[in-house]
Amino acid sequence: MSVRIVVMGPSGSGKSTVGAALAESLAARFVDGDDLHPLTNVDKMAAGIPLDDEDRMPWLQVVGRTLAAEVRIVVACSALRRRYRDAIRAEAPDAFFVELHVTRKKLAQRLGGRPDHFMPASLLDSQLEAWEPLTDDESGVRVDAALPLVQEVAAIRKALAAMTGTPGEPQSLR
Repeated sequence: MSVRIVVMGPSGSGKSTVGAALAESLAARFVDGDDLHPLTNVDKMAAGIPLDDEDRMPWLQVVGRTLAAEVRIVVACSALRRRYRDAIRAEAPDAFFVELHVTRKKLAQRLGGRPDHFMPASLLDSQLEAWEPLTDDESGVRVDAALPLVQEVAAIRKALAAMTGTPGEPQSLR
């Protein structure tokens, strides 16, 4: 049984927190996509410079390969644009995307509380401008990121179960 999930959204949406909790609830490996960035990308973002597609595409391929290499895995990755998700799916076709929805105001508050993170709050607007929500033809679910963590995880698991037709744990994410 394969479980390959990408928890997606802009910086500050809770990808890492939700992803880790979801992975634990599914007995899956958790990987923070930020840890897969090459140092050049991290340095660029830390300097307040948004990444461009030339920076992102090799990283997204690594994210997809990381997903494909595991049977039970949750990866936190912004995956803001459809073409970014397509790049991940090119490597891991059965990836299921969890879109964390949160207001700009809440994102700004969260980012303001993370002074040591390499992603500065000044890049929030560029992320929101790039944002392309999941479409109906994409395998995934949108979750309110303002919910308590336990409710977010429950909503995701419910969507997975509904998608696979099983009352409990998902059998496949295709």
